[in-house]
Amino acid sequence: MNKILFVFMLFCFFCSTAVAGKVENKSIMIVHSYGLDNICGDPQHQGVVERLAKAGFVAGENLTVHQYAMSTKKVNNTPELIAKQVEIVLEKIDSIQPDVLVLLDDNAFRTVGLKLVDSDTNIVFSGLNGQPEDYDRKVKWMDSRSAPGHNITGVYEKLHFIDACKVQKKILPGLKKMLVVSDESPTGRAVLKQLGREIDEAGSQLGIEFEIRIATSWEEYVDILGQACSDSTLGTIYPAATLLTDKNGKSRSTADIVKWTVANCRVPGIAINYSFARLGMLGGAGVDFIAMGRQAGAMVAAVLNGTSPGDIPVEEAERYALVFNLKRAKELGMEIPADILMAADVVYK
Repeated sequence: MNKILFVFMLFCFFCSTAVAGKVENKSIMIVHSYGLDNICGDPQHQGVVERLAKAGFVAGENLTVHQYAMSTKKVNNTPELIAKQVEIVLEKIDSIQPDVLVLLDDNAFRTVGLKLVDSDTNIVFSGLNGQPEDYDRKVKWMDSRSAPGHNITGVYEKLHFIDACKVQKKILPGLKKMLVVSDESPTGRAVLKQLGREIDEAGSQLGIEFEIRIATSWEEYVDILGQACSDSTLGTIYPAATLLTDKNGKSRSTADIVKWTVANCRVPGIAINYSFARLGMLGGAGVDFIAMGRQAGAMVAAVLNGTSPGDIPVEEAERYALVFNLKRAKELGMEIPADILMAADVVYK
């Protein structure tokens, strides 16, 4: 009888130990501002999932990853359509109840994240172009970057513009004039504000004349580039337009703009996003979106492990990627110095 009791107690002990040691499944929801295959959002998504796996949260094993694309560029790009997308996302959040909501890029943060300030939803953003303080003036979501204090934290998309200019000067020692072209979208305005701050802080050291233009339509962008690219004094261009609409209402995405620019302008272009070089642009120092996603993924992992988002400082994207397209360099009759190529993260041939 005592033997049977001992075996039963031993069985109960092992069962309780197994239950205690079991890792609780977690879930996250990644909301893309744009399409799932967008050249900005997709690598951030990849980086988040990679970093979570490194932290022990493996998709399909102990982590469920939900995703949704708001498609606010080419499809849902009117205030009414965006508002409908917000309704859909909020319904999904209410249904899924994710442990962490990950918001990629400004539109998702601005339209969804700011509606959930001080809610029970833990939020980590990535790829924010707008200044965190500017968003805080709209809705109080942050006490300070170092101590957000609410339910939101994340990674601000630092463009490393001055670093990009320095790299371009090494490739083009005679560079004296640069054209920056953006658009009037919220993202476009945020990009220009960030560039302006970097230029004010360190631009005078570069010996470069910056011409900044805003295209309000596709036709205006074509006109600006047409004039600029025939200017023999122009050394390089920095295309920062992310969404343009033509007179017929057709939208041009970032990829569309980059491809057209490469095909119609023989002035070397700096890739604001390293993926631009894959699309044919010369390249240089651009935002490393995978690394930025990994940086945000580390924050998500911390939240899944019990840290409050309000206790995690808002960070700037730490690194940029050096990337070059040698085919484009050959087309332009350029030779990129060997030491710069050796330091490159990616070289497209």
